[in-house]
Amino acid sequence: MAAKRRRRSKLTAREAMHAKRALAPEINPAPPGATGGQYKPLSESDMQQIYANALRILSEIGMGDVPDALKEKALECGANLNDAGRLCYPVSMVEDIIAGACREFVFYGRDSKHDFEIGGSSVHYGTGGAAVQTLDLDSHTYRAATLADLADFTRLADHLTNVSWFTRCCVATDVPDLTDLDINTAYALIKGTSKPIGTSFTIAETVDPIVDMFDMALGGNDAFRKRPFCKAHISPVISPLRYGEDAFEVALACINRGMPLNNIIAAQSGATAPATIAGMLSSTLAETLAALVMVNVFAPGYPMIFSNWPFVIDLRTGSFCGSGGEITLLNAGSAQLSNWLGLPSGAASSMSDSKAVDAQMGLEKAMSSLGVGLSGCNMVYESVGMTASLLGASFESMLIDDEMLSQAYRILRGVEVTEETLGFDAIKEAVYGAGHFLGGQHTIDAMQRDYFWPSTLTDRQAPAVWEEDGAKDMWQRANVKVRQILQEHQPVYIDPAVDAKIQQKYNILLT
Repeated sequence: MAAKRRRRSKLTAREAMHAKRALAPEINPAPPGATGGQYKPLSESDMQQIYANALRILSEIGMGDVPDALKEKALECGANLNDAGRLCYPVSMVEDIIAGACREFVFYGRDSKHDFEIGGSSVHYGTGGAAVQTLDLDSHTYRAATLADLADFTRLADHLTNVSWFTRCCVATDVPDLTDLDINTAYALIKGTSKPIGTSFTIAETVDPIVDMFDMALGGNDAFRKRPFCKAHISPVISPLRYGEDAFEVALACINRGMPLNNIIAAQSGATAPATIAGMLSSTLAETLAALVMVNVFAPGYPMIFSNWPFVIDLRTGSFCGSGGEITLLNAGSAQLSNWLGLPSGAASSMSDSKAVDAQMGLEKAMSSLGVGLSGCNMVYESVGMTASLLGASFESMLIDDEMLSQAYRILRGVEVTEETLGFDAIKEAVYGAGHFLGGQHTIDAMQRDYFWPSTLTDRQAPAVWEEDGAKDMWQRANVKVRQILQEHQPVYIDPAVDAKIQQKYNILLT
């Protein structure tokens, strides 16, 4: 009986320790928005040459499949047609547009505590992706992603410290109608989080009804234009060097309603872009500049994220590779180029090829998230939850990745050198006093300010204690924690009366 009480006492003490670790720190030693730019894969000469080649591509090779409205407007602004009938942008025209382009803007949340500025060298991690499968919490196997999954991912991301914005990470494959898909995706986002959000539009016709729904959620006509809390994710260029008419029409519709744009170029090395690192960076830079031109000839200075996401394929098999040194290098280099041009930068990371929440996933995600963050990328997409080379999304991975990003932010924050942190007085006090630094005020202050204390996901226990706790790996611990969060975190971000009106006006499928 006494032994049983002792075991129960030890268990209670351990539970108390876990509960204490789960609490948010009094001072966050690794806050979002840290300054990047420490990692510079490209020299000044490299950037000059890549940029010059990009300008040459646009002025001599030009863009194909140009929508008539864009061609007419671009020609008015100084573009020309070459002998092959392709739309070419003179160097002076592109450089004038860069000079007049939006340099920074506020990305609003529906709750102002989530507002942050995009631009400069500040780094924020968030989500992205269009996974068609979800790694099931029960079976640990993949199944088709659903609208309910998207709603749960949104609520989970809403709870996580390091997810600065939430872009839908999976596609609701159980919603076949395109209009219903776009509207219900947007509804799931505003129902589950008050953070800034991002969504995609399958067709331009859904932009107006969705922004109308956003106006309703904000409580007034044209309220969204005053605080645009959602950005549109579009891919206006089909590599190599062709415009996509559907994305162009979506862009115009979004501009008309004041929705910021995330213009994504996602070429693949050796397939839709050159296989060499320098060749790919210059080709995709040209394409991202073509997207910038597309927006700015209609709306000079319009808020747009310059998202050059160079992707890699395995040239032996032709399959997409979401991870590796090359894709990290490419996305870090693209962000460095964007920042060098003074444009709000977007790139991608953490796109693990692993299907399981395992060591492969951990090493791939950590390497890429840190590398791209250190480059100074303003908006690091795909940062949490993505698996299986972007085909899958995982709740457990989203939670683990959020903790990983605290470590990345801590590295980005760097070393503060001050009279206080140099610690001369603390060293003197320890030497002449106790002979150690344990318990000293200098140490206590540093513990709060300078060290990230992992939650219950990262294990720092002794082997014997770990075994007594069930010898769980991180995947198992995250599974338990995800279930707890989804059960307890049930926010109400839409006024019930407004929600009833939205449900009446639209074919809302979430229950």
